[in-house]
Amino acid sequence: MRTPKSTYRLQISPRFTLQHAADHVDYLSNLGADWAYLSPVLQSERGSDHGYDVTDHSLTDEQRGGPEGLKVLSDTAHQHAMGVLVDIVPNHVGVASPAQSKWWWDLLLRGQESAYALAFDVDWDFGNGRVRVPILGDGPDELAALTISDGLLHYYDHVLPIAEGTGSGTAQQVHERQHYELVSWRRADAELNYRRFFAVSTLAGIRVEVPAVFAESHAEILRWVHSELADGLRIDHPDGLYDPAAYLDELAAATGGMYVLVEKILEGEEPLPTDWKCAGTTGYDVLALIDRVFVDEAGEAELTRVDRELRGAEADWKTLIHQTKRGIADGILRSEVVRLARLVQAHSPSIADPADALAELLTCFPVYRSYLTQPAGSGAPRRKTADAARDGADLQCALDLALLYRPDIADALHAVASLLADPTLEVSRRFQQTSGMVMAKGVEDTAFYQFTRLTSLTEVGADPDEFSIDVADFHRRQANRHAEWPASMVTLSTHDTKRSEDVRARLNVLAEIPEQWSAAVSTWRQQLADFDLVMADGPLVNLLWQAVVGAWPISRERMHAYAEKASREAGNSTNWWHPNEAFEDQMHGMLDAIFDDLAVRRTFEEVVEKLTAPGWSNSLAAKLVSITGPGVPDVYQGTELWDYSLVDPDNRRLVDYDQRRALLAKINDGFVPAVDQSGAAKMLVTASALRLRRDSPELFNSYQPLYASGSAAKHVLAFDRGGAVTVATRLPVGLQGAGGWHESVLALPEADGYLDVLTNRFFTAGVVPVPLSDLLAQYPVALLIPAEGPALDVA
Repeated sequence: MRTPKSTYRLQISPRFTLQHAADHVDYLSNLGADWAYLSPVLQSERGSDHGYDVTDHSLTDEQRGGPEGLKVLSDTAHQHAMGVLVDIVPNHVGVASPAQSKWWWDLLLRGQESAYALAFDVDWDFGNGRVRVPILGDGPDELAALTISDGLLHYYDHVLPIAEGTGSGTAQQVHERQHYELVSWRRADAELNYRRFFAVSTLAGIRVEVPAVFAESHAEILRWVHSELADGLRIDHPDGLYDPAAYLDELAAATGGMYVLVEKILEGEEPLPTDWKCAGTTGYDVLALIDRVFVDEAGEAELTRVDRELRGAEADWKTLIHQTKRGIADGILRSEVVRLARLVQAHSPSIADPADALAELLTCFPVYRSYLTQPAGSGAPRRKTADAARDGADLQCALDLALLYRPDIADALHAVASLLADPTLEVSRRFQQTSGMVMAKGVEDTAFYQFTRLTSLTEVGADPDEFSIDVADFHRRQANRHAEWPASMVTLSTHDTKRSEDVRARLNVLAEIPEQWSAAVSTWRQQLADFDLVMADGPLVNLLWQAVVGAWPISRERMHAYAEKASREAGNSTNWWHPNEAFEDQMHGMLDAIFDDLAVRRTFEEVVEKLTAPGWSNSLAAKLVSITGPGVPDVYQGTELWDYSLVDPDNRRLVDYDQRRALLAKINDGFVPAVDQSGAAKMLVTASALRLRRDSPELFNSYQPLYASGSAAKHVLAFDRGGAVTVATRLPVGLQGAGGWHESVLALPEADGYLDVLTNRFFTAGVVPVPLSDLLAQYPVALLIPAEGPALDVA
């Protein structure tokens, strides 16, 4: 199996095609990236910027460059000795425009007789033999807008098929004869009868566990593999699959065991199932780890106090996520819950109100999902003992917590849980597919916008209740990663992160200056007091103010777009379904005041000024640690320079590669940049570390913590990877406040000397510790290699 030493993620879109990407492969190679990592490139909804709404699994997307573009990109990468990793979407298809989706169109046209009826997860009995399509508006007689033209049924811009022999009569009469029923979009929450991707009704789940569905949905993907166009695959949302382990088994058999990563979100120190045939995850787990080692634990109390003052109550994370997850289970995912309830009732009709019990167990489930596998002889392998025990413990944990919250339905909870523990039952399998939906929507997309004391901690795969970790705990977890999943991905930014790595690095500084943040918040509450509706939503203003200082300078348009999404996701004062126009008008007015009122703007810029330099230090430290630590580092497009992006689509903006090429060329010519607004220092760190990993992998085959001594010892994070030594500054404000490094030193592994590949400076080592004031005189980070090691072109 060919394994990447690093990757560089490219967002392929109609605006940045595969051909455009091919034009920049030489730059990626020069930067030091080992593989190009592509967002989905199968045929998707026309105009889609992200590509996850795949409409035809049999085609490489023409709007993204088509098969010709993929070949050009792949050939170019291989000519530069680079591999290609491609993101694929096995769980669902895009159905927003039925005519673009061959499978969905055929299902609507022929219903249960369709060749693709088995491909979709439709409960036909619940829909009286029809699939419900939630596209109607809110009017009293929306079906009156139906028309027939060119043998097709039209509802405004929606075009739908008409089954053979059903085309006579009025448009409404024709509709009544179809294999689909058009319903109000608001009925999707509780009355749909097909499985979706989370709560997105325009993404219909497919049953990839059916051999014919796997074969057809992977034919083009396997063509890439067997034609050597793709060297590895990234699997989107494996938790949505019926049996992720079985899927990965089948994929490994079909690809010959190629390099595969899974977009699996792990909670805390939850392990990745050991029977999954993959190299690891896409790295959210280590992202959270790196963030927290650069957060000052001393700031927690004051930031918690500010949060309590703003919201008028103490925020308890576990209580909050119980509320938000239950709200999701009873709200936008009610359709999925009642489908589970129908299965419970079919098996055990005596259980009273199974939907209530199921919603509570989904709410209390501690991880995204369990992976209970059917016993031997049923067509699926047994789980390994440790995995099976954990799955059982997760279900028991959910039951125990549910009983604490809802003792009034104890009998139903016990009865339902006993069914869920039996993996031979369909309800058990579907519950496993559903729990991740509730977690993702309830936590990532709701609670993360409400728990706002330090928003850099509310990131995918992270627990914001864990405020910080110490250096020893960081080393322990990293050593485990090196031992257990050495080829798993490491990332700091993705298309799904709520804030880019540099925004988070800047916001982490707030934990070092919590009193100054508190004073600023008090000032803003006075300056902006006229926006009374917004000020009443304390958690949201805390989130928005942190977004402003974290991403500044940010355009007015980007900030307004972020605020609309964030406020509606939070759901406290407005939401997507019933937007509160008065509140949102005030919110946008408040943001305009930050841009336009000179006094207000000045106070925000004063905070930004305090955060900027230490934020740069945190950014450089996190970047170096992510690239040189255990695993396969990924650089998200553009983040080799400062990148202050917020949640998607903000983080999918086009990248200025001309600017990056010019800076890299200067560095190649010997330019050693200052740490300043240009971001060139981050380019230097990124390129130097990537090149070292690619060209001298023998320096990265172990993991050994290193500890400093002296009064500033806590401000150092250092480790030896088997020759390459990483040294990074942490808590830079505290370091500066204490007067610098003083007598603090770092003892390096014995060698004749060390070269810092960032600055080309030599240091003696061995029994003589190196003064940190010397080692980190120019940058807050250093990347050392033994002086007697191979000569490297560190330019």
